[in-house]
Amino acid sequence: MNRRGVFLSLALMVTLGAIAAPAQPRVPTVDDLLTIKSVGGTQISPDGKWVAYTVGYGDFKQDAFINQIWLVASDTGKNFQLTRGDRSSTNPRWSPDGQWLAFLSNRQDDRNQIFVINPAGGEAQQLTKSETPVSNFAWSEDGQTIAYTATEPTPQPLKDRKDYLGDYDVVREGYSYVHLWTFSVREAMNAPLVGKQRTKKKDFSIDSLAWSPDGSSIAFSATLNPDLIQGVTSDIYLIKLADDSVKKIVDLPGPDNGPRFSPDGKQIVFSSAMGNKVYFASNSRLAVVPVEGGKANSISENFDENPGLVDWKADGIYFTGLRRTASHLFRVDPTGSKIAKISAPDELMAGSFSLTRSGDRMAFVAGSPTSMNEVFVSDTRKFSARKLTNMTEQAQAFTLGAREVISWKSQDGTTIEGVLIKPANFDATRKYPLLCIIHGGPTGVDRPLLLTPDSRYYPADIWAARGALILKVNYRGSAGYGETFRKLNVRNLGVGDAWDVLSGVDYLISKGWVDKSKVACMGWSQGGYISAFLTTSSDRFAAISVGAGISNWSTYYYNTDITPFTINYLGNDPAVDPEIYQKTSPMSYIKSAKTPTLIQHGELDRRVPIANAYELRQGLEDRGVKVEMVVYKGFGHGITKPKSMRAVMQHNLAWFNHYIWGDPLPDFTAPDVPKKKETKEEKKADGN
Repeated sequence: MNRRGVFLSLALMVTLGAIAAPAQPRVPTVDDLLTIKSVGGTQISPDGKWVAYTVGYGDFKQDAFINQIWLVASDTGKNFQLTRGDRSSTNPRWSPDGQWLAFLSNRQDDRNQIFVINPAGGEAQQLTKSETPVSNFAWSEDGQTIAYTATEPTPQPLKDRKDYLGDYDVVREGYSYVHLWTFSVREAMNAPLVGKQRTKKKDFSIDSLAWSPDGSSIAFSATLNPDLIQGVTSDIYLIKLADDSVKKIVDLPGPDNGPRFSPDGKQIVFSSAMGNKVYFASNSRLAVVPVEGGKANSISENFDENPGLVDWKADGIYFTGLRRTASHLFRVDPTGSKIAKISAPDELMAGSFSLTRSGDRMAFVAGSPTSMNEVFVSDTRKFSARKLTNMTEQAQAFTLGAREVISWKSQDGTTIEGVLIKPANFDATRKYPLLCIIHGGPTGVDRPLLLTPDSRYYPADIWAARGALILKVNYRGSAGYGETFRKLNVRNLGVGDAWDVLSGVDYLISKGWVDKSKVACMGWSQGGYISAFLTTSSDRFAAISVGAGISNWSTYYYNTDITPFTINYLGNDPAVDPEIYQKTSPMSYIKSAKTPTLIQHGELDRRVPIANAYELRQGLEDRGVKVEMVVYKGFGHGITKPKSMRAVMQHNLAWFNHYIWGDPLPDFTAPDVPKKKETKEEKKADGN
């Protein structure tokens, strides 16, 4: 059976289901892609009777992506919306007895606070009044107390400084540290409160936390300070709540985070680089350490990917992991002697697993090439998935492309996979335009899922409906293919990545499916960098779009907020090793540039500072290459509001529709926009 056949079998085996052909399908619009509803994380109730999950969608009226919490009965599949309004509700967490559901919402003063609601119905009740947004929280095992993390309030001296001298920052100093608070749930039911601050000073900044089974202590991970460059300093701490004494129990080079207690409270499992400071492309491990500290022992050496810790139950430690484009739930015993795959079949693409209190049942989200992500439940000991939602019904009105995974050999013989999207009426005897979409990361991965939120920059299904092939390349460095594969672009960024994209294009041309005069490429972040590399080093493309991409690694290194990333992949800084920066920078090849290029960038991007975009734009203009640059005001590395994301997609549509199909190229400064509908008051004023 071919790969596509396997996927179709998968859809039937786990009852994901194929989309019934709608009576009059239509091509989805940009607004359809932005407002379609998609499920997020799941939280199964302690007894397994209910599953809480989030549903997200774009709201143009609020110009925001809104998430609300829903509940579904695991036996009947009956579901209902639990939270409503024009502000998001996220991170649902059941009380240990299942009587309450706590969650985060910014519905008060536009900053996240903890709320609680009775799942049987009623109004949500605010529990916290933290002066700064709550970032994370957890119930104690007896359900009497909640711990949460937030940054400390601005001290009065800093308020006085701002009042007298105006507002300014001192780079790499003056941080807002994240600390730990606890409060009594019973007291908070009477009136929202701040609670008791448990950690103070500036010794560390907290990330994740977990309660001990007896409620006497909390394990947490923390970095030296909240700066992103300090990820390498993340270690595991234990605080005893009787006297708020803090002890570091894991002190290894490289990041250690996400602690969870063993059921008996004697050990802690956590994610670890196991002392490796060069960790970006390396496998992380699950490690176990005694609660009082000591030697940390890796238990996932035999798992060749990054394990995502889920929970520690009586029968073992559960974690998620990728296997190529599939993703599963696994269980490992605390000694690390045996790893078992729990979910099935092999091609399942599942995530967001949660377990009942006893660990006998699970909830998760999964999708397929023919279905959107849906919520499922299954027994843990005998996997048999049952679907509880029907988000895919939304897609029935649309003409969508067919998704499948293909593979080919790159220039150096490495096997590369990619997701190919074909028009619904694909004809193997025709030649089609080909548009390549490159994911970010580089440790991202593209999977053959239907209508996922990651389609909000590049509307693949709109182009497929017009008669194009779409290729999403899982280039070297992508997650899911093991550590050796992820390290193939270390000191070979851009160069090896370009091999993988170009060889994929050649592979499809060799099958007779592609009009080689109508090939395009686009991507955001690392995908934008690869697109920039291709626009300056290749003449194979009719047009390219560079989204938030690196154009010069030296410029990037000296300006980014995450400099260790560069050192991990290139080995040293530009002053010590200028040759590797020259080899891997798109600007090194600017004299060869010929491809019309659209550059898109967030105005306030600190991850890939906008200087990269201006540098590429000027270099292309100096060569006489057609270039347009659009700056999205007020945004950082990602575009996070529906209206501006609409602009990103429409700009890409216009750019490629011009260079691939010959449509007129609109003036980006004065585009055609729909006229607003007159209100009743306006019509009355006009005399209508």
